[in-house]
Amino acid sequence: MTTQPNKVLETFPNPNPARDYHIHMEIPEFTCLCPKTGQPDFATLILDYIADKQCVELKSLKLYMWSFREEGHFHEDVTNRILDDLVAATNPRFMRLTAKFYVRGGVFTNVIAEHRQEGWQPAPFVELTRFGGQSNTRG
Repeated sequence: MTTQPNKVLETFPNPNPARDYHIHMEIPEFTCLCPKTGQPDFATLILDYIADKQCVELKSLKLYMWSFREEGHFHEDVTNRILDDLVAATNPRFMRLTAKFYVRGGVFTNVIAEHRQEGWQPAPFVELTRFGGQSNTRG
């Protein structure tokens, strides 16, 4: 596998396709360039997904993210482009990409884009309490 930035997203078979399970990744070193000024934009990307048949391979994801370093993109554009590429590569049941861009001109920008496979519904959320039903607050 190459160690140069590229747009190839490799996948591997989901080891448990019968189960909906949450895959969470944080990419704290994402960079691209401002299309207006050419100055670098820095972001933390948070990827949450429920795989169907394929999962994204981590090294290829790292090299893919690195490939944006010298490209100019508006925050909204790059977030949606990355989500579209990940969905095309993995065809997940559900995927959410949260892009938390650091301050530029006194403004923080967060962009959240989602994909949901047609007909897929999440299982109801189950909240577990501590043993004995005790609260975490002191009274």
